Amino acid sequence: MTASDDKSPVISEDQGRTLLSLARQTIADKLGISVADADKEQVEKNLQQETFHQNKGTFVTLHKQGQLRGCIGTIAPVEALSSGIRRNAENAAFGDPRFPAVQKEEFLQLDIELSILTDPQPLDYEDGADLVAKLRPGIDGVILRDGMSSATFLPQVWDQLSRTEDFLTHLCLKAGIASDAWKTRKLEVLTYQVQHFSE
Repeated sequence: MTASDDKSPVISEDQGRTLLSLARQTIADKLGISVADADKEQVEKNLQQETFHQNKGTFVTLHKQGQLRGCIGTIAPVEALSSGIRRNAENAAFGDPRFPAVQKEEFLQLDIELSILTDPQPLDYEDGADLVAKLRPGIDGVILRDGMSSATFLPQVWDQLSRTEDFLTHLCLKAGIASDAWKTRKLEVLTYQVQHFSE
């Protein structure tokens, strides 16, 4: 587990492992792969903890041999943590439009990563230079909105786009707007932080 800021973790290491097991079992069930009853029962028992009933934004990211294989999530805290992980695990495996559905023979090659989001907060800034100055690489997930267009990058994306200018340029492109829109006009920007857990 890595927390992307210095606040006390919301989810413990053990709870993170429970959620990773839940995500993997969810995908296994959909593929028709049997999961030991004892393992299922242990996860269901652990999920009775109050923490898993909190409403949280969640993302589930799948990698296969180091390459992205699916990533689906919910930014807003609109459902219980356990429900969000179940739904997003299934959608990452079978509903990401960028990839074909995961096949049974790929199951053991998948690495699962979970991101648990804090509630997004609006970021007040004056112009492009001020925006660059206020964002915290490696810490902030960023939501960018321009009218009906929007996109987000999790904090982990800073690993690939470490320059803030590059991060914002690619985020604009993901939103389907001009790559330099963050410099040329005022966009709505929100930030959040994550705890992430991986197998």
